[in-house]
Amino acid sequence: TGSSDPYCIVKIDNEAIIRTATVWKTLSPFWGEEYEVHLQPTFHSVSIYVMDEDALSRDDVIGKVCITRDMLAEHPKGYSGWMSLSEVDPDEEVQGEIHLQVEVLGSQGGRQRLRCTVLEAR
Repeated sequence: TGSSDPYCIVKIDNEAIIRTATVWKTLSPFWGEEYEVHLQPTFHSVSIYVMDEDALSRDDVIGKVCITRDMLAEHPKGYSGWMSLSEVDPDEEVQGEIHLQVEVLGSQGGRQRLRCTVLEAR
């Protein structure tokens, strides 16, 4: 039909932490949702999976972006830019990108805080 029913799943070290609401019939979703999660000091990555909800079969994975601990070390003041979705299934073609803003905030109670804002997706 030329559109998707996208939602996102956020995983920390491959453990699902957040599932956004589904935005129906669009290729330019807007969620307007905000979450706060606590990262363990030993975390390796935060992954955002973009999914397409399908009422009749299994939901499709559109793609994912991954923010690694190493990426954060390379950008100590944060990162802002477009990241292309990468494939999850090697047999599927992936198109799309996400405009992310990632900031490492000061410590709170001995833990560093990470703010990741999805500004746009296409």
